[in-house]
Amino acid sequence: MLPSESVVDLSRLQFGLTALYHFLFVPLTLGLSILLGIMETIYVFSRKEIWKRITQYWGVLFGINFAMGVATGITMEFQFGTNWAYYSQYVGDIFGVPLAIEGMMAFFLEATFVGLFFFGWKRLSKRAHLIVTWLLALGTNFSALWILIANGWMQHPIGAQFNFQSMRMEVTNFADMLFNPVAQAKFVHTVSAGYVTGSIFVLSLSAYYLLRNRNIEFAKRSMVVASTFGLACALSAIVLGDESGYLANANQDMKVAAIEAEWTTHPPPAAFTLLGIPSQKDRTTHYAIHIPYLLGIIATRSLTEPVYGIEDIVDANKVRIMKGIKAYEALMSLESDPKNVHANVALHHYGPYLGYGLLLKKYTEDVTKATPEQINKAAWDTVPNVPLMFWSFRIMVGCALFFAFLFLWSLVYCVKDNFNHRFWLWVCFLALPLPWVASELGWVVAEVGRQPWVIEGVLPTFLGTSSLATSDLWISIGGFVLFYTLLAIVEIFLMTKYVRLGPDGISQNASDETATA
Repeated sequence: MLPSESVVDLSRLQFGLTALYHFLFVPLTLGLSILLGIMETIYVFSRKEIWKRITQYWGVLFGINFAMGVATGITMEFQFGTNWAYYSQYVGDIFGVPLAIEGMMAFFLEATFVGLFFFGWKRLSKRAHLIVTWLLALGTNFSALWILIANGWMQHPIGAQFNFQSMRMEVTNFADMLFNPVAQAKFVHTVSAGYVTGSIFVLSLSAYYLLRNRNIEFAKRSMVVASTFGLACALSAIVLGDESGYLANANQDMKVAAIEAEWTTHPPPAAFTLLGIPSQKDRTTHYAIHIPYLLGIIATRSLTEPVYGIEDIVDANKVRIMKGIKAYEALMSLESDPKNVHANVALHHYGPYLGYGLLLKKYTEDVTKATPEQINKAAWDTVPNVPLMFWSFRIMVGCALFFAFLFLWSLVYCVKDNFNHRFWLWVCFLALPLPWVASELGWVVAEVGRQPWVIEGVLPTFLGTSSLATSDLWISIGGFVLFYTLLAIVEIFLMTKYVRLGPDGISQNASDETATA
């Protein structure tokens, strides 16, 4: 018996809330870890104590954020067993491997070097501590790599095959899964966005100190590092985001069509819709402002290849669903007679479309007897929330372009040694929340754009959930909201406390900045 629609929606809501909350901490951890390495490197080679204080101060804020990230990540992973039991059973052989490696890196590699970073200042030589800091940064990034390999496989499942005897997906080529181009593109784009988040964080808080006319030398030096590193990372994030979009068009054409509200296929090269009001009901975009040729160049990197519209992709999915019916029929035959040669050949031929056949489970128990109307409904189910995708993507890209401009603007003022421009400082300070807005919307685009699949083209989301009572889900959602709210209060309290204290307030060896400079 299939889980009810409310169970599926609540399971998605719970995982979405916990994942988005967890990702509030991930990009800052990624960004600060590299910035700590850069700052400590400057300290070791310049031998100026102010750089040690700079590293230690941002290290304290890194430590608070890191602890919160670990706490929220643990609870999130439990849901694979509680709320997504069939998903875990169906793809556990594949998904569990990178998840287990990530867990070992987070709890052994990262935790070890975090301890050495904080308690090794007086116990390790300067160069030994510097190595520890860079290993901490490396461990943090490798931890993200394995999570994104797992997520990349969900977006583009390669290196695996369905085994009708075990009724599970199984690894056929670990190297293909490891070097999945979608996973690698997601990794470099995500870590670049994390570096931008860390840079904006340092830039904004440094601007806060300059606005209050305190810790001047500390803030100036921090802004120089954040502006330089941030500009390079902002430009990288834009370029790497373009690469992700190109790969998505090749492997997830419906996601790209939804992002662009591309309802019909236009002659190549397709125009990019800058702004508009997409209507899923009318299947059109009202008041659209187009930029000629741009979408075709971005999505296909050519002037002759089309970017397929939603209606054409739905028609193609109807064909895939009918092939999926044949795969399902062959699977049922093999269940009753595993030696059925004809069914084995049919499953081998139509097997890649089995997931599309499973979409019909929402409308009929016997997939092989699906009506044309049910096939049409299942095909239109493959269209995600177009207005949400359209605006999430544009706000995210707008933030990315603003970050590049802000870092360039900041770098110019840093080079000119002009740190007294209050309008610029206020812009830097008020930009503080924007990296998180962009990061969260990036995940909305990635995950909502994959719907209705939990594994793209393989397993529909509504089939992946556990059989739970809605009351149980409401109780667990309430528990998570309460727990995460308490964590948020602790995070805000600690961050605010140490930001107000500043580097002088938490340094055991605080001294006059001018003298140490």
